[in-house]
Amino acid sequence: MIMLPPRHYCVVLNPTARNDEGQVQFDASGQAKLRHADLEIRLTQDPFPLYPGEEIQKDVTPLQIVYPDTALRLQALLDFEEEGGEKRVAGDEWLFEGPGTYIPRKEVAVLEVIKATVIRENQAIRLRARKEGLDRSGVQRVTGEEWQVSKVGAYLPGAHEEVVDIVNAFILTDKKALHVRALRPFRDTGGQERRTGEEWLVTVADREAHIPSVAEVVVGVVDVTTLNSRQYCVVLDPVGADGKLQLGQKRVVKVSESFSGEHLENGIQDVYVLSEEEGLVLRAVEAFIDTE
Repeated sequence: MIMLPPRHYCVVLNPTARNDEGQVQFDASGQAKLRHADLEIRLTQDPFPLYPGEEIQKDVTPLQIVYPDTALRLQALLDFEEEGGEKRVAGDEWLFEGPGTYIPRKEVAVLEVIKATVIRENQAIRLRARKEGLDRSGVQRVTGEEWQVSKVGAYLPGAHEEVVDIVNAFILTDKKALHVRALRPFRDTGGQERRTGEEWLVTVADREAHIPSVAEVVVGVVDVTTLNSRQYCVVLDPVGADGKLQLGQKRVVKVSESFSGEHLENGIQDVYVLSEEEGLVLRAVEAFIDTE
């Protein structure tokens, strides 16, 4: 006799055929009719015997408890219709989210247990779509598309989502800035339109913490250069007022100023200190208007 305690189940191979009233059907010779190569999941019930030909494929097993912030990723093995009327076709995948007790079905396989990822302050998780469809926010995604979620709290990926990485924010100070490059056209956090390959600096004046999006890559952390009152330098390819590099341009930085990024032509240089009897002979290397 097989005994099934409460909240347990077993799987029977080659189960007996039953009529609409649940009674076992017999053939003319008195042998129980079997559904060969079929499976039957039996839940808590009175002790029962196995008819000739029936086999226990899976012993008596406790039902699986799905805890909060976890889920089971399920896959349909056969076409069937759920109790709520929703139709599933072979290959469909969906989640059974906790808390709850999962009741197994012969048409469904449990692929894995998914746990929620906790997003902390100044963090984001990078997700990738495993299949075309809607994400948890209702946004249409295509296969292979990546995006980020930065809302603080527990995030449980959908059935067709996978967590690629946890992205930590770069903390910016008045001594450090972030050199960033765009991987594709997009609008950055500040609302600025960026083009593929474009590079710019993110400083503490923009934001105190920066989480790189999926459309940008961090080239490096740049130290801020500070000049005293007796120093100057010539900056190559300076950053303009719009935050973009001015390729081929030069800019003289002087008089106790701080800046970051870019390249210096000859490093930091000392100013010329002249006495009353000294002077400098200068030569223009290109046309310009002398405002001094």
